Amino acid sequence: MIFKRASEDDVRKEVEHEQGFLSHLKELRDRLLRSVLAVLILFMALFPFADTIYSVLAEPLMRHMPEGTNMIAIEVASPFLIPVKMVLMLSIFIAVPYLFYQLWSFVAPGLYLHERRLVMPLLASSTVLFFMGVAFAYFLVFPLAFAFFNAVAPTGVEVMTDIGRYLDFVITIFFAFGIAFEVPIATIVLVAAGATTPEKLAKKRAYIIVGAFVVGMLLTPPDIISQTLLALPMWALFEVGILFSKYLLPKHLARGGAGPATGDAEPATEPPVGTWHDDEPGDDEQYRALSDAEMEAELDRSDAEDAGSASDSADDSGGGATGDGDEETKRPSG
Repeated sequence: MIFKRASEDDVRKEVEHEQGFLSHLKELRDRLLRSVLAVLILFMALFPFADTIYSVLAEPLMRHMPEGTNMIAIEVASPFLIPVKMVLMLSIFIAVPYLFYQLWSFVAPGLYLHERRLVMPLLASSTVLFFMGVAFAYFLVFPLAFAFFNAVAPTGVEVMTDIGRYLDFVITIFFAFGIAFEVPIATIVLVAAGATTPEKLAKKRAYIIVGAFVVGMLLTPPDIISQTLLALPMWALFEVGILFSKYLLPKHLARGGAGPATGDAEPATEPPVGTWHDDEPGDDEQYRALSDAEMEAELDRSDAEDAGSASDSADDSGGGATGDGDEETKRPSG
């Protein structure tokens, strides 16, 4: 068996690869620690006001409860654990912009210029839309839903809601409406990735409307008010996503290559083969995927170059051996 000794270049490349992988792991650890530290700082700052925060959170329900009734705690540790859980969730909600910033700072160096110009507005808008969904649920959905629930209570039934179950209900609704308000972002991402087009999405509008009501039925309590209040904004935001992807997304991608990159990292200098063709006149930084024939031709060209370089190396080594033999032949025997 013949063992090929690794060259110094191969060893150096392997060491650099390992160092780069470890540096990425170290950066990921630092980003996660910063995120956890931010949530912990917010938790420590908000915990002394846990009672006030819970009172504000329960105000939409308390406003519609019968006079003289209060919320109850049916678990032994609920008076302590429920405020802790509530403050922790609130700390994560408030820290969402900073968490997204840490995520962006970690992935930005690996993105192209046009990707960074697209991802940064999407991250900012997704954060705003999530908080808009939470505000929509608190100020509009909760008053209508709680008024309906208390109005349909049977005669003789005294409404006394458990604080733990109320908090779980509130968190579920907040997440449901926050995620539902991300429909425009999902629409724009699908169109930008080439998975579909605005015209195709518009043709499937009827299915989207039915799907919005099905999602509203699954994510909200079993009442028609909450279901409708979730389905209608999803439908409206779907139309907004189609509008943005149809008129604003092409303009944004067309000017994606102009100007310097935002951030500290430099954009990649060698994009993957068959993705971006900067040398074509009038088609600056437009996406075009290679066809199967073009991909086969590209692979054949790469294999031919590798075979040519290997034959050149073999010729050089053979020529050196021949030269040494000639010298020995010409050397006088005496």
